[in-house]
Amino acid sequence: MSRSVIITCAVTGSGDTVAKSDKVPVTPERIAGAAVDAGKAGAAICHIHVRDPETGAPSMRKDLYAEVVGRIRESGSDIAINLTTGPGAGFTPSPDDPAVNANPGAFRKPEERTAHVEELLPEVCSLDVATMNFGERAFVNVPRHLEVMARRIRAAGVKPELEVFDAGHLRLARKMVDDGLIDAPPMFQLCLGIPWGAPATPETVAYMRSMLPADAVWSGFGISRRQMPTVAEVVNQGGHVRVGLEDNLYLERGVLATNAQLVEKAAGIVAMLGCNVASTGEAREMLGLRGAR
Repeated sequence: MSRSVIITCAVTGSGDTVAKSDKVPVTPERIAGAAVDAGKAGAAICHIHVRDPETGAPSMRKDLYAEVVGRIRESGSDIAINLTTGPGAGFTPSPDDPAVNANPGAFRKPEERTAHVEELLPEVCSLDVATMNFGERAFVNVPRHLEVMARRIRAAGVKPELEVFDAGHLRLARKMVDDGLIDAPPMFQLCLGIPWGAPATPETVAYMRSMLPADAVWSGFGISRRQMPTVAEVVNQGGHVRVGLEDNLYLERGVLATNAQLVEKAAGIVAMLGCNVASTGEAREMLGLRGAR
């Protein structure tokens, strides 16, 4: 029997990718435009970071988020908006004093990390249930901070997307569900292939899928060259998928992609595997979203 598969498009991220591809959107206008185009290509949800329009560096400025959200809503697009709360968890020990963050602005109070969500009221926001080595820095999300963020996200009426990068993160996320911090149905995102998290392999997908709550709506993605193989694997194992320039810059070897092209390619894989690409309305129903405001 055919089923509908939700495609999320992560349109820009916060990685050092701007110099590697001129397709990566930087300004609010281009980020919003990429999200709208992704929706036209088949994405039901857009996952949004913002960047400094002058430098391309990752940013937490609320005015930039507000402009992106406003432009998407004013465009008439029906795509569901998912704002990140990931920035603000970075810790790089100073070479002079390891107790001091070499990039102090990269670590923020949990209330600061959800402030734009509480103000702009997207339908979804990410909640990274992860403390791990993330490339050359630490990504720090302790249980007390996660509880603060989860309570504030719930009070705002926004659906948290529980991003897990390894099996231990999934165990903690399940505890948050069991403790009543996350409303049913819980929404999980398996984030695979990130150094130094779980690898993007079929075995990892199967193992982490086996750990999910019975009522979870789950999605998964792999980065770089594992993006499209992970789309196929996740669909085969019953999940939903994420693609986009946050996770991979290439349509094929040596060919830089746009977000819309990556969504179109993922939609082709979904169809080839006998499934339907979910509309935003279907995604809202599956995830229990309240609808755009």
